[in-house]
Amino acid sequence: MKKVTLLMSGIMVMSCAPQQKKLVYPETAKVDTVDVYFGTQVPDPYRWLENDTSAATTAWVEAQNKVTNEYLSQIPFRENLLKRLTTLADYEKISAPIKKHGKYYFSKNDGLQNQSVFYVQDSLDGEPRVFLDPNKLSDDGTVALTGLYFSNDGKYTAYSISRSGSDWSEIFVMDTESGKLLEDHIEWAKFTGAAWQGDGFYYSAYDAPAKGKEFSNVNEKHKIYYHKIGEPQSKDKLIYQNPAYPKRFYTASTSEDERILFLTESGAGRGNNLFIRDLKKPNSPFIQLTTDLDYQYYPIEVIGDQMYIYTNYGAPKNRIMVADINRPKLEDWKELVPESEAVSNAEVIGGKLFLTYDKDASNHAYVYGLDGKQIQEIQLPSLGSVGFSGNKDDKECFFGFTSFTIPGATYKYDMDQNTYELYRAPKVQFNSDDFVTEQVFFASKDGVKIPMFLTYKKDLKKDGKNPVFLYGYGGFGISLNPGFSAMRIPFLENGGIYAQVNLRGGSEYGEDWHVAGTKMQKQNVFDDFISAAEYLIDQKYTNKDKIAIVGGSNGGLLVGACMTQRPDLFRVAIPQVGVMDMLRYHKFTIGWNWASDYGTSEDSKEMFEYLKGYSPLHNLKPGTKYPATLVTTADHDDRVVPAHSFKFAATLQADNDGTNPTLIRIDSKAGHGAGKPMAKVLEEQADIYGFIMYNLGMKPKF
Repeated sequence: MKKVTLLMSGIMVMSCAPQQKKLVYPETAKVDTVDVYFGTQVPDPYRWLENDTSAATTAWVEAQNKVTNEYLSQIPFRENLLKRLTTLADYEKISAPIKKHGKYYFSKNDGLQNQSVFYVQDSLDGEPRVFLDPNKLSDDGTVALTGLYFSNDGKYTAYSISRSGSDWSEIFVMDTESGKLLEDHIEWAKFTGAAWQGDGFYYSAYDAPAKGKEFSNVNEKHKIYYHKIGEPQSKDKLIYQNPAYPKRFYTASTSEDERILFLTESGAGRGNNLFIRDLKKPNSPFIQLTTDLDYQYYPIEVIGDQMYIYTNYGAPKNRIMVADINRPKLEDWKELVPESEAVSNAEVIGGKLFLTYDKDASNHAYVYGLDGKQIQEIQLPSLGSVGFSGNKDDKECFFGFTSFTIPGATYKYDMDQNTYELYRAPKVQFNSDDFVTEQVFFASKDGVKIPMFLTYKKDLKKDGKNPVFLYGYGGFGISLNPGFSAMRIPFLENGGIYAQVNLRGGSEYGEDWHVAGTKMQKQNVFDDFISAAEYLIDQKYTNKDKIAIVGGSNGGLLVGACMTQRPDLFRVAIPQVGVMDMLRYHKFTIGWNWASDYGTSEDSKEMFEYLKGYSPLHNLKPGTKYPATLVTTADHDDRVVPAHSFKFAATLQADNDGTNPTLIRIDSKAGHGAGKPMAKVLEEQADIYGFIMYNLGMKPKF
């Protein structure tokens, strides 16, 4: 690779609306790097931007942010929008309580706290007291609590944190009763909890990465360790590793009675393998129960000698099975609850099975006996999403519920009477009765019916002029169920429509729906999204100059692919932390893990050509008028490394024709999104919604 010399041009001072003049961007140096795939040469002129810690990349980031900030600061209503978002976000957010060892724990954010605080109370009507406050772990709120794990005897509590949004975790231990922090400290853990056994716990970690490459190098050789309280990490016992498969994940969990250690292996297919070890038998080996990584096998609970397992093996929409600890292999499992609608969650509370089903992308909840017979359906407040909280031997049960117009509320459920009462509900400064949600179904390019939720003001007129925020994901079996966000409210209040599409690639209708949006069928996902926009236009909700498309991570890929395939169809594009280079994604951190959905450019000539055919980076064409685009990423994103967004933005700036702005917003001390402090969330959302509303020609009133 040639030595890079970076030249930065000046920034045009804009005296009129930004979209009326073509912006002048920092010049991005090009190198002569060329990769060869199956005889095809593919230039990668911005390869140097993959070095996220170099001085040249740092200078480029600063120059790009300067242009972006200059543009965003001139949006006339940006500050008022930030004030309105801040007001809307300033409401009490409380989780459903969890009961541990006779006490109740819950998280609460008073409104604008950077991180939610964990509280404990001795009874449901007792006085809450602070149990753990993550806001005290950093001065700027960039340390986030990612997990809380109580020892089975209640003596200790392990908690994991993330710094600046990274996937890297650190684990600490405190005395549960006194709150005193112990000396135990685990570093370089990743994709793990703390699974307790006795006076210690199991966790997963990698070897310490090379200095300066902590957030970009490929993660390999995931290992499971056992940490004994009071010992340094250097003395932790290696429990499991598999050198034959360095690019796989290995995670541990234990049953509540500490009899069974579960080990899951994943990362080489759409599912996982399941192993168990009987901890009551000294030096017992791991027993492998399954052998196909394209199916999911998740333990729900252990009761006596019976293991209850959630799986899509032989059932694309999932089923519940039972295995005997003494004869645990898959061929001896027995079906308990057969496949019907798509089961999305299962747990045992009060000696009963609580199953959550997806029906047309909305949650429905049922209670079953441990004999597999249905007892009752829980009639939820409306179309929405539900999550249950309770212990397997305790009849006390709570559930959290949310929808597009209902902020997260907590209900106390009586399983004997099949009734519930409101326990806690937040108060947000907007009138939910002014808005309505409808679900529509439209035909995609190949005729498959796709569901979509639309939320808007009740007095909306279908005159083809309404602004639309079109959101999707479409990958990795992740369902998009109804959910509330205060950040959408100003857009809705000012006549906008929030449209959430349930694309193929998710699991709204089970594993078949997921597979239909993977590998050589990935184009289905983009066709679904494009068809959603065309439907909204045909039905007079909007027109092509009023549509903004938004998505993050795999959804960023979605936005990038659709804006390059149909630049004429959208006015604004917001690809957030997106996978934009489909030929090299597997070469960074855990990118290799996505091959089950995408395939890789090394698999075959056919797979390479298919990936290159939709890869956002490789389908930008010089002289094309692209939508007004705001790319977003962050410097500590070690899930989808920022190089994806860097290279895409540089190419888009070079190729875009016309006056539509092409900007990149690069956050500092932030990652893929999880754990981002409230202050940063508000600033980012004000920028995103401000950019969207301005470029859709909206004149909002706040």
